[in-house]
This record gives sequence, C-alpha cells and structure tokens, in this order.
Amino acid sequence: MGSSSSKHHLKENCLDPSEVKKKPVIFVLGGPGSGKGTQCDKLVKDFGLQHLSLGDLLRDEVKQGSKIGRESSKLMAEGKLVPTSVSLELLKKAMCTSSSRDCQGYLIDGFPRAIDQATAFHKEVKKPDMVIYLHAPYDVLEKRLLKRGETSGRSDDNMKIIQKRFITFRKETLPVVALYTSVLKRISSKPPSDEVYNKVHRTVEKLVWSCTQPSLGCS
Repeated sequence: MGSSSSKHHLKENCLDPSEVKKKPVIFVLGGPGSGKGTQCDKLVKDFGLQHLSLGDLLRDEVKQGSKIGRESSKLMAEGKLVPTSVSLELLKKAMCTSSSRDCQGYLIDGFPRAIDQATAFHKEVKKPDMVIYLHAPYDVLEKRLLKRGETSGRSDDNMKIIQKRFITFRKETLPVVALYTSVLKRISSKPPSDEVYNKVHRTVEKLVWSCTQPSLGCS
C-alpha cells in the first residue's frame, strides 16, 4: 500500500526548499481515466509548469527493468500502491532536472495517493498551494479506460485491474482529497476535454498570478 518502509534509496535529492517554496505546487488528483494527464499537458503549454506524473515515472522504471521497476510492476498489476518512500524519491529526483529547476511551478499528477504520501511530501518538500480534483462517475471512467486500453498497451487498462484500481482509489486516495479542503478545487471531468480545461485554466491562472506578487506569493 502506501507504506514508507521501503529499503530503496535513490540518489540524494538536490531540492533547495527555499527555491521550491517560491513556486506553486499543484496536486492533480482524480480517479483512473479522469483526464489528469491530458489537462496537465495543456497547463504545461500555457503556464510553463513542469508536469510530473508518478505513473509515468514508475512506468519508466518498469521499462528500464530496474529493481524498483520490477517490484513496482507487480504492485501496479494488482492495482496497488507502491511504497511511499519510492514514490517520493522518484518525484524529488524528477524535480532536480534542469527543466524542473527552470520551470514556473510544479504539476504533480496522481500523487499523493494515500495520506502517508501526503504527509511525507509536506515534510520533505512543502504543502501544495492548490489541489485540483477531477471527478466523474465511475461508469464514465471505466468506458474511457477500456477505450484507452485498445491502443495504450498499458497492462493496467483491462477490466479486472480497472476494478482493483477503483477500489484502491476509493480506499486510499479519496481520504487525501478530504485532507485539502482549504486549497481544493473540484472540477467535473465528465464534459468534453476542452470544456473541462476552460475551468482548469481559469483556476490555475489565478494561482500562478498570485505567486508572482511579492505581497502574496506561494505558501
């Protein structure tokens, strides 16, 4: 699950907390198939933010055949969460790249997926300045995932694992959404993507602007 007991240790991170705190950190949460990646890609183009997808980082490890990838692959195939320490270190490592250091802020997609992941991120990086929750009925998400599975090649886009992912989302991630009431922005992802993005854009635009104002700034 979201245990922090993993013995994996990645290269020591290079994050400068004082620099990170000057930039907005936005968590983008939502059930499988809610369109998190699609919306993040558009935000990157419009605001110069760095998109960090935990799912993509994990799948890259799987493709590389690393120890982390092999162990994560087993958990992902069962619709389970990888250990918190692994998830957090992968994200911190990604935030150290040159493109990340030069970005206007961070879009963290699909993380945190459990309360302990959120707590660890607060302690080692910072609390998010905004949390976008893209929500849609489960039957809509299921149809999208099955359609995506026809071409994605992803091993977790099949009915059996989709149902397990929904269970994990309800059990582990929905409590995380409730944790961020003060900075939470709920946006329905049921409408067409462009319609959803109009709302997402307006929401993020206000935050990015406030973070550039000396009298306001980010948290």
